[in-house]
Amino acid sequence: MRSRWRRFDAPPRLAGIDLARGLAVIGMIAAHLLVIDAFDPGDPATWIDVANGRSSILFATLAGVSIALVTGGQRPFRGARRARASARIALRALLLWAIGLMLVATGVPVYVILPAYAILFLLSLPFLGMRPPALFLLAAVVGVVMPFPQALWDAAPFWSTPDGLTVAALIGWQYPFPVWIAFLLAGMAIGRTDLRSPRTAALLLAAGAALAALGYALAAVSGAGVVAESQSILGAVWTARAHSSGVLEVVGSGGFAIAVIGLCLLVCATALRWVAVPLRAVGSMPLTAYVVQLVAWAVVAASVLGATGDLSGFRALDPFWPMTLALILACTAWTLLIGRGPLEAVIARLSTWAVREPARAGGVGRLEG
Repeated sequence: MRSRWRRFDAPPRLAGIDLARGLAVIGMIAAHLLVIDAFDPGDPATWIDVANGRSSILFATLAGVSIALVTGGQRPFRGARRARASARIALRALLLWAIGLMLVATGVPVYVILPAYAILFLLSLPFLGMRPPALFLLAAVVGVVMPFPQALWDAAPFWSTPDGLTVAALIGWQYPFPVWIAFLLAGMAIGRTDLRSPRTAALLLAAGAALAALGYALAAVSGAGVVAESQSILGAVWTARAHSSGVLEVVGSGGFAIAVIGLCLLVCATALRWVAVPLRAVGSMPLTAYVVQLVAWAVVAASVLGATGDLSGFRALDPFWPMTLALILACTAWTLLIGRGPLEAVIARLSTWAVREPARAGGVGRLEG
């Protein structure tokens, strides 16, 4: 257990990144399983609406952080090391895509993020050598520009046809990569900074909060909303609605994700890191946690309801707290008694086995998220 604890809590792991991942996973579970009213600042019962859309964007942003960390962190790999890292990322993308399709096949009525996640992994490859300023700039350009063609593509009748629905499931079109690559690039830029510095964490928190305030304030004062979205392409672009991929969602929810990462890094630089251990444990194995909760959903729904696709029937069972607490306890126990998450370990071993280090390379240190 001592060795497991050292791997979990000591460098090179970043406790704040694990905490942010854990929050993203729990947020996605909440968005799936809870019936949530629209956000009303005056009604605390609606504040859980913050999980809608933002959890998955946080998850995608953290994917960029992880990619940056495993490809050199502040000093991006070059030459043969980058080539090997790129090959491993490509293989992991293929494995994630396959796992995602298996989850889609369960019939659980959620938009599975893993196919889109896999495509984003592949799209990251040309940018592995870029430094933070260039990555942040590129993320900003993509985030502001791509919602416009995305709105046109989404309006195409093809997506309402059976073939369109199949293609959408295969590529995770509900998390459209032409826009969502902005979140990945922003995460990669974050992962290329000094994440052990309190100054970096404070800057991320301040910048993210400013972007979130800007995006949501513009939505509030400009008349953006569902009615405007239905009236024109410009209306469909100028929105902060969750899962809209509108420019205001990119700015607001993207800023929210950056702020959460900065806040989690700051929290885990204090004694609160010990209080956060259970959520950090979930975040240390996010793929396992995400897959397990959907598989458990499929098994319970099939057993109790006779079908996996009955969303309202499954929500009526009030499954959120039992499933979430069981997941947190299981991840914590696994972390302390066994170590790395099972799916994370399998994928890492497969990618390392398929793309091996040269015999002369010896031991090479690694950065972990």
